[in-house]
Amino acid sequence: MAALARRWTWRARAPRFALAVAALLAVAGVLLCGCGTTSRTLSTTAKAAASTNPAAPSTMGQMSGGSGSMSGSGSGSGASAEAVDGVTPIPTQTLGTTDWQHMKIMAQARTAVPFVVYDGTTEKLVKPSKRTSFHLMVMLSDDRTNYTIPYASVWATIRRGSKIVFDERQWPMISEYMGPHYGNNVTLPGPGTYQLSLLVSPPVSARHIEYAHIWLKPHRVNFTFRWKPSS
Repeated sequence: MAALARRWTWRARAPRFALAVAALLAVAGVLLCGCGTTSRTLSTTAKAAASTNPAAPSTMGQMSGGSGSMSGSGSGSGASAEAVDGVTPIPTQTLGTTDWQHMKIMAQARTAVPFVVYDGTTEKLVKPSKRTSFHLMVMLSDDRTNYTIPYASVWATIRRGSKIVFDERQWPMISEYMGPHYGNNVTLPGPGTYQLSLLVSPPVSARHIEYAHIWLKPHRVNFTFRWKPSS
């Protein structure tokens, strides 16, 4: 009798057990489909953002390796990209790199970008024009740790021969895809060889002891580069 009772109990529970298993399988299927859909959606969104942003890493990450010259019609992906708001993307190029008391000073030219200057109260939008050549980006970092050095100031002067064609400050900047740097947009009069002079003033800040007695006076560095506008 006990065995017969157990068989009837199992038969009674079997339909409910089967329904529970089916429900679990259905939930798992929904979750898997949802994950796949979400993944495809994020991938599509990322590709769309990269294709419509001329300053995204996909079009900005071509570096020349510090040759000291640049051309706006290089073979990188940025050179063949379509213009956005009249600005044609260019391959990122290093104009020069040097070292001052373990401060690494690097100057790069990148695609001109709009940026906002905030003075503590209001924001002012600075947009590149069709004549803007590139975004001059200066990075200051500790060559032993690669940490960015903030609180300094940088003034950039560009000459062609004896004529000054650019003479402006580099704004202290923060950027999601460039990181902290000192930058400004530059307009050059045409192709040719140019001399870039950077006046780096000392970081004005409290310092831990390891940074005592260094970077106490303004320091000037000079680079020569060649510029060829995008076709």
